[in-house]
Amino acid sequence: MSPVISAWSAVSPFGVGRHAFADGVRERRRTAVAIDRNQWQVPDEQACLVPESVLTAARQVKGTRGMDRGTLMALTAVGDLFDEVGGTPDPATAVVFGITNASVETMMEFTRSSLVAEKPFYVDPAVTPHAVMSGAAGNCAIRYRLKGPNTTLSGGRPAALFALGYAQRLLSSGRASTVVCGGVEEYSRARSRLEQGKQAPGCPDEVLGEGCAVLLLESGGPGLAEVLAVGRRVYLDGSPGAVLDTCVRSTLEQAGVGREEVWAAVPSGASGSLGDHERAVLAERFGAEAVDRVPDGSLAGELAAGSAAFQIAALLSLAEDGSAAGRAAVITSVDRSGVLACAVLRLTGEPRQGRGF
Repeated sequence: MSPVISAWSAVSPFGVGRHAFADGVRERRRTAVAIDRNQWQVPDEQACLVPESVLTAARQVKGTRGMDRGTLMALTAVGDLFDEVGGTPDPATAVVFGITNASVETMMEFTRSSLVAEKPFYVDPAVTPHAVMSGAAGNCAIRYRLKGPNTTLSGGRPAALFALGYAQRLLSSGRASTVVCGGVEEYSRARSRLEQGKQAPGCPDEVLGEGCAVLLLESGGPGLAEVLAVGRRVYLDGSPGAVLDTCVRSTLEQAGVGREEVWAAVPSGASGSLGDHERAVLAERFGAEAVDRVPDGSLAGELAAGSAAFQIAALLSLAEDGSAAGRAAVITSVDRSGVLACAVLRLTGEPRQGRGF
């Protein structure tokens, strides 16, 4: 039996929770705001930011001193997910997060403090746990007393699909019966300057975003969608088109799904030629209507490692009415580093929210 996505939640520029995100997606509402350069000290003109009130509320909880924006968003998203489901989660629940580099801002500030302090070990120890890759996943496990497998995967824009595949393997191998799986990315001065340095010549400026989307995966029972297959590939020549097409075809074959069954094909919204190649492959295989059915992640800005999780959230938002029940969906993601991934889901439209663990 395929794993099922039984519930989901998100912290995004639209606000907290699936309802806020789903409303924003259905309205195709843009979230970019002008940057206060006195606060951020970045070259960006605009960004898609999580409301500051959300992070302020998250900081009121004991034990949050030194936490970065990404960790606070992850804690809030997972907490909202558990509130949606109701009851107390199984302590054996696993946590799998996809990230880019964790909090680059925290890492850089920690390193800087070591260099400028009177002695190199005069640093804030409260920051240390949040300057590592596994900070968000580890803090979620600690806060909600989850003792199952705890994994963080770094993989650029497809990271959340890598996490989805990892969660699928945890469930199929019996290592866990419930998995919280998602992706998170924060906006910061350090990330802004790093992204500016990576911008390809002639590529349109990206509006950076931030947020965290999480899925509750279970080995069976009612769910919103079945996870049929997850595939991944590496491309080496700078053009992902042929490799992505091969990945999509093989993942569909693994899932046992024909192209005529696909209701929606959701690209990652990558900018420039990378995104053009991705959309062209999907449109050629599934048609423009399927590609345009679900808004890509650009509504909430360039979400990097969080983007694929938000693609799934956007898909589930538009499928809430049950009209696509029984149909399949394809989610793809490509990264300029040379990695790409594809997931095939079957929409079932049986929400788990409110039924308890």
